[in-house]
Amino acid sequence: MSKLKTIIVDDEPLALKYLRSVLADFSDIEVVADFRNGREAVLAASQINPDLMFLDIQMPGMNGFEVIKALQADVMPMVIFVTAFDQYALDAFDLHAVDYLLKPLDPERVARAVKRAVDRSQGNQNQSQSHKAPLIGAIGAIAQRVNLETPTDEPASESIKNKLLVRDSGVVKVIPFDDIDWVDAAGDYMCVHALGETHIIRITLGELMGKLDDKLFVRIHRSTIVNVQRVVSITPLPKGGSLLELSAGETLKVSRNYRESIRNLFS
Repeated sequence: MSKLKTIIVDDEPLALKYLRSVLADFSDIEVVADFRNGREAVLAASQINPDLMFLDIQMPGMNGFEVIKALQADVMPMVIFVTAFDQYALDAFDLHAVDYLLKPLDPERVARAVKRAVDRSQGNQNQSQSHKAPLIGAIGAIAQRVNLETPTDEPASESIKNKLLVRDSGVVKVIPFDDIDWVDAAGDYMCVHALGETHIIRITLGELMGKLDDKLFVRIHRSTIVNVQRVVSITPLPKGGSLLELSAGETLKVSRNYRESIRNLFS
């Protein structure tokens, strides 16, 4: 197989230099050019016709999603997004990006992303073109939203409202709220228990409660939230609290201060 012709687009010189050095170790790709802004990349892409593009999202002038929008009618390489912000992960995967890498970059994560690109390129023609299909309908609104909102203030899209993004060793894990069994707090960190796994996320209990559906999740203790659909039995305690048994076998205590919330849900 021939090497994947690859370009890098990032407005940070150090980021460009570092990613070039990491990619130099992979025999399956060849970095043929790098660009400091989206406009340069768009102008050059039609001449270079790259197979793969490592693309930053937050760039002045033209953000990464606007680059995709400008390229779609001309040439559309496979895309690996590289960014310091994880709130765009769902948008990226909705657009069938090969991968989504968080800065600071982990060489092992870069290696996995490159392997995904190589595997996709080795598929049949229909598979190799599948990354282009979703861009036409969705990319405009996403690109505009990236420009209008700062990374810290961006409102969640409809899809993000129903999912929790958890960063774990450079990987963004997407956890549907329906998969969450219960949550317990440890200061400004939450231990999110979902489908037999525990994920750690930096967020306060109040902030998390603001994201969750209050018809599905209820606070049973000052440091505990439970998905009521996981509750299989309630055992009253002598001093006014109760014990909840969950479908996965865990037992959680409901404090007296929150007993009314459980009583209202199951009355």
